[in-house]
Amino acid sequence: MSPAAASVVAVRMTTDDARARATFRFRRKLAPGRDSFNWRGYGLRAASVKVNSPRLRAKPLAMPVHVVLVEPEIPPNTGNIARLAAATGSPLHLVGRLGFRIDEHSVRRAGLDYWHLVDLRTHATFDQFLDAWQGASPKGRLHLFSAGGARSYLAAGIAPGDALVFGKESVGLSPELLERFADRVVGIPTLGAVRSLNLANAVSIAVYEALRSLGALTETHMG
Repeated sequence: MSPAAASVVAVRMTTDDARARATFRFRRKLAPGRDSFNWRGYGLRAASVKVNSPRLRAKPLAMPVHVVLVEPEIPPNTGNIARLAAATGSPLHLVGRLGFRIDEHSVRRAGLDYWHLVDLRTHATFDQFLDAWQGASPKGRLHLFSAGGARSYLAAGIAPGDALVFGKESVGLSPELLERFADRVVGIPTLGAVRSLNLANAVSIAVYEALRSLGALTETHMG
């Protein structure tokens, strides 16, 4: 194995080991009696890398699709979704009680060097989110994603200004919300008999399918 290849393998092994250790620490930190999580204890740091070479880009939507996380629990998922939101120009709404801190100090210590690119909006309750979102997108529609949804998200007809709503990792959206907006519930089909998809993966699937269906990815450029 060449030195270059060996270094790549070493980096991958180090990253995987760090993720495993961080996951173990995360589970211990959320032991009974704990109701919050500090990013500082996650144990991973994002490297600050300047992008000097062009990247494949597309023009942002004039009226973006919104991503809504209701009481997210796991920091890495929200971190990945925040990066996705920054990359796609999607406002990210965090609703209700969070399982971690997002204050400036915690974010800085976690090394989330893209955080300033995220259009982040926080709301104490879902109704407060609705008031704010409907004020900005009066014609927008909700799409509540659930592992138990009987209608495919591909049939949802997502439009600019719509909001894609996802629940917490452990139990998803509350029965009350699903019943309140029963006609707006959709699911992502799976081919295997898994319980559900990872939250960050589900959001990525939904956002990029929305962008594709809206033609946002058709015209690209290097920049």
